[in-house]
Amino acid sequence: MWGDKSVKFSANILDIATRGVLLNRADARSIGVLDGDRVQIINIKNGISTAALVHTTSTIARQGTVGIYRITNERLHLEDGAEVEIREAKRPASLDFIKKKMDGIRLNKEETLTIIKDVVSDDLSAAELTAYITASYINPLDMDEVEHLTRAMVETGEQIKFASRPIVDKHSIGGVPGNKISLLVVPIIAASGLKIPKTSSRAITGAGGTADLMEVLASVEFSAGEVQQMTEKVGGAIVWGGATNIAPADDRIIIQEYPFKIDARGQMLASVMAKKFAVGANLVVIDIPVGLHTKVATMAEGRKLAREFIELGERLGMKVECALTYGDIPVGHSIGPKLEVKEALRVLEGATEPNSFIQKSISLAGIAFEMSGKAARGTGAAMAQEILTKGKALEKFRQIIEIQGGDSTVKSDDIILGEHQYVVKAPASGYVIEMNNRSLITLARTAGAPQDAGAGILLHAKKGKLVKAGEPLFTLYAERNWRLQNAIEEGRRLMPVLVEGMLLDRVPSISEI
Repeated sequence: MWGDKSVKFSANILDIATRGVLLNRADARSIGVLDGDRVQIINIKNGISTAALVHTTSTIARQGTVGIYRITNERLHLEDGAEVEIREAKRPASLDFIKKKMDGIRLNKEETLTIIKDVVSDDLSAAELTAYITASYINPLDMDEVEHLTRAMVETGEQIKFASRPIVDKHSIGGVPGNKISLLVVPIIAASGLKIPKTSSRAITGAGGTADLMEVLASVEFSAGEVQQMTEKVGGAIVWGGATNIAPADDRIIIQEYPFKIDARGQMLASVMAKKFAVGANLVVIDIPVGLHTKVATMAEGRKLAREFIELGERLGMKVECALTYGDIPVGHSIGPKLEVKEALRVLEGATEPNSFIQKSISLAGIAFEMSGKAARGTGAAMAQEILTKGKALEKFRQIIEIQGGDSTVKSDDIILGEHQYVVKAPASGYVIEMNNRSLITLARTAGAPQDAGAGILLHAKKGKLVKAGEPLFTLYAERNWRLQNAIEEGRRLMPVLVEGMLLDRVPSISEI
């Protein structure tokens, strides 16, 4: 596995949250390695060894010493000044398989598993993982490869196995701001007696993932075993998947996708279904928002994606149904963690608006009821509506909040929003003719969401509504004034809500005069 040339060094533990070592350039040359190569490090005291990527310096690390990054040392258990042996290590076989995918050649099950094992064990650098992601984006995975990737993601993480079935799960592929429906769907389904262990993501490009929202009310970081126990006890949980070690490769892939804003179809299918498979779900409802400013622009694309989800489910022994939903405007009136939580709590407490939020939630919960046999076909939504109206979903949500360590007595009025606010008013009278989802998300993020939980947007007028000049279109919320000012400026540039008759631009512009 490694070369014959080895050298002894004194270890210097570096508090850097990654894997690797820092070598003096002269020492690196003596071993025969360059930046980006790998070395095998051996703790002489306990015999533990691990491979690590090499970084070099001519100043920070003195000759005869080696800087050991924190995650690498979690394996080695070295103390500062401990003696280590370092040898050149061979490159992982997964690099050959990534190159194969770059050349447009299909990968088999074993090759895919090798890559994902190296992803999970941090044996691939960020550049090497990015190469795999990019190769899969340029040369799309076929359904065999998607299945291989899904099973590899599951196999390299923890799994939950419930003693009884059915186990229900729900997922939205995203792209629509304010899509807080899990806060209604999960308690509605759990209140019916079905089990729904909902592992959710934090926002990557959005203004609030479901985990960000739930964290306003309770802890979301639990182990897989804890998620199972909570679900067995109260019927459901809403947790951050990244803390569970369920399909851990997924978070690592998402982090590298983020700078490019790509969501390769095959990797997205595997990402969604691996997490559902790993929590033991056998009935899955997938929400596919369709619209000009979403991930899926047309109904034809949506139906194609739905068929792929269903086929992958069949391969994994899971029953999948997909709902193609209207995605051209936000769900409800709120965008941003606290704003969305406040709106969800109001509905659970008995509010009958916003209709778009309620109808989407009960429709998806209704599909789950019909799939499970709890309701006859065509009657699931009515059953979900009854559970919501009678307060059973609120009662169940309070149980979920409590078991996750939150205050089960919390009310919508208790949620405090960002103190800095600015109302954007209609510049002309007319109908709201367009709402740009991407621009609204950008604006909410500029205001501070999701990191600042009280930041975001409250919409007063949605597409199709008649407004008069001077009436409020939306209110921006921020926890810091400088972020509010940035959002106001960004809003003037983006114009995310258009009213007929609005002046869009001037030619020549002021800068041209």
